[in-house]
Amino acid sequence: MSWKGMLPAEIKLGLMFTLMLVLMSIPDTTIAQETAGKPSLWNQGTLTNGWFGGERLLARHGLFLDAGVTNVYQYNMNDGLDDETGQYAGSYDLELSVDLEAAIGLPSTQMYMLGEGSWRENEGFDAETVGSLFGVNADEAPDDGFTVTQLWLQRNFLNRKLQLRLGKLDLTGGFQCRGCPVTFDSNLFANDETAQFLNGALVNNPTIPFPDSGLAAVLFANPVPWAYVSASFADAESDVERTGFDTAFDGDDEYISLLEAGIVPMITSSKGRLHGAYRFGLWHEYGDQELLDGSGSVSSDTGFYLSLDQMLWLENTIDSQGLGVFGRAGWADEDVNEIEMFASAGLRYQGLVPGRDDDVLGIGFAWGGLSDHAGFSAGFERVVEVYYNVQVTPWLHISPDLQVVSNPGGDEKNGDAVVAGLRVQLDI
Repeated sequence: MSWKGMLPAEIKLGLMFTLMLVLMSIPDTTIAQETAGKPSLWNQGTLTNGWFGGERLLARHGLFLDAGVTNVYQYNMNDGLDDETGQYAGSYDLELSVDLEAAIGLPSTQMYMLGEGSWRENEGFDAETVGSLFGVNADEAPDDGFTVTQLWLQRNFLNRKLQLRLGKLDLTGGFQCRGCPVTFDSNLFANDETAQFLNGALVNNPTIPFPDSGLAAVLFANPVPWAYVSASFADAESDVERTGFDTAFDGDDEYISLLEAGIVPMITSSKGRLHGAYRFGLWHEYGDQELLDGSGSVSSDTGFYLSLDQMLWLENTIDSQGLGVFGRAGWADEDVNEIEMFASAGLRYQGLVPGRDDDVLGIGFAWGGLSDHAGFSAGFERVVEVYYNVQVTPWLHISPDLQVVSNPGGDEKNGDAVVAGLRVQLDI
């Protein structure tokens, strides 16, 4: 019998958090000093140290290969659908970026491929134990084998001031302006479930009906260093496990378009420049949308959103230690969308614990106002989440996580679910 079957969930969770506290007590500067100038397992960037040295050879031919594994254990301590229950879920990914100019002499063109796989128990932790509309683990996906989730080409024009991307795309991010992630609904401090917040409402805005990765086109313009505008047109019926040609060009032809503009200022301070990004976006979905009250349908749906992040204070001039703030807001038509209004905000601090310069603390709050036509007994779902990302080595991160979800599933009878979790991220 495995140890998973022998130990109660409370003991397993306690052991994991104890391990995290032990790791936090070891200053990361100690490891750096002991291995200074000596390549070792402790200070190399990835577990394989750049594919055992092959990374440089690949780079000379314009090839860049990355891989990672994420494991998450969560335990519902209170209320929700089923308390005192825990489950595991995980995923792995393989990324290939190709500079086609270096590879085959095609100038100003890149290719990108992302393959992913995942595993989970039964129907998933959220569906069986919490029932949240937001989702308490944005990394959780059905138990599935390797799937190519993105495959696209990008052509750059006017010295990268104009970029066109075509293919099978994930619309939630992918471009940068002044080093900040932008387009669409990106956020520097709340946009990555493998390293930041786990709750879906603190990864992307739930009022935006982002489709699965599928056929799309994105045009990104960066006419001046501090501002950008982008537009996309995508298949709204996409299924990540299919090529997308059958859903995009057959059937009802449902599409979604997004337009986002933003400014990316740099505020001068005594410790360096404070990066920030302020984004405003509109979306419009074409195709029949069923009315929540069951009275029929409408031919389209529209909404808007905001996303911002800003560094407030830096500890020094040599790295990114310091305090940052983020926020989001969104609105969608209450006649066809279960979540009609949304707001989130939070703080992120890197290097809070002395000697742990690369650890990150995140505190986030999200609120979703529910449509009166959706039949929920509660008027909102709300979550507060706290995580602490411990850098054990540059390639191994362990993050304890705690979430309190009020009215999960929009049902006031479910009470406040209290979900404790632990995430392990491995960069191969």
